[in-house]
Amino acid sequence: MANLKELRGRIKSVASIAQITRAMEMVASMKLRKVQAKAQSFHPYTEEIRHMIERLAGKVTGAGDLPLFVGREVRTVGIFVVSSDRGLCGSYNSNLLFSLKRIADALQAEGKQVKFWCYGRKSYTWLQRRGFHVERFFVEPALDKADFTAAKLVADALVEAFTSGLVDEVRLYYTRFQSMIKFVPTQEPFLPIRTIAVGEAAADDYELDFLLEPDANTVFNRLMPRYLETVIFDAMLQSLASEHASRRMAMKSATDAAVRMNKGLKKVYNRARQENITKELLDIVGGASAVS
Repeated sequence: MANLKELRGRIKSVASIAQITRAMEMVASMKLRKVQAKAQSFHPYTEEIRHMIERLAGKVTGAGDLPLFVGREVRTVGIFVVSSDRGLCGSYNSNLLFSLKRIADALQAEGKQVKFWCYGRKSYTWLQRRGFHVERFFVEPALDKADFTAAKLVADALVEAFTSGLVDEVRLYYTRFQSMIKFVPTQEPFLPIRTIAVGEAAADDYELDFLLEPDANTVFNRLMPRYLETVIFDAMLQSLASEHASRRMAMKSATDAAVRMNKGLKKVYNRARQENITKELLDIVGGASAVS
């Protein structure tokens, strides 16, 4: 059994760790509330601009002049990955990256080349260590400080890679926030855009009596970059909310484990102290008996 001095040191260390993890849990909870509110309020905007593009696409002519809608034979796949910059967030990064590896291995087994664009230091270092080709790593700003300008930078880079022929298909891979305890790695197609049919009005849409100034093609071309930036920014917000939720859960689990460990150590300490007191009393009684 450890001596009392060593036990006191361990009790103090565990109590300090519990205090730190409790503070980190509170910080993560505060950040989560802000990001969650922002993500939940931004997602309806993403859906609304998507529906606006879909309604407007039916009036666009000359679909062949829109390179973002033209598919081609897929030989190289580009994947934009959003992870965290820091650790201490439980299984958030490992769940995301190991699922990503399975997807990359499946694509390579089909004879396709895979290139990555990364936002978050954890994904960049993980992919580099495993020999994957990282085309670009977005360093600034950090994900928790990223704004719509950062999303525009990413969208421009991905569009440039697709239109220049560097990749034949672009996918998004991030963690979608579903609840405080559930966040799921999600893969979504990005380019070419197949979910919007250009020049084909939906059958159930009613014709509105309105004028477009300028023409539908010009408005559509102006809205498309905003739409792509919105999709990117929504993925970044979802990932950030998932990161803070995972970190809050991890820090809460660490705090609870430290509290349980501290209680166990205190029981061991009290038992050892009582044994020492009993031994001292027996020594005193034995000495008194010997003298008498």
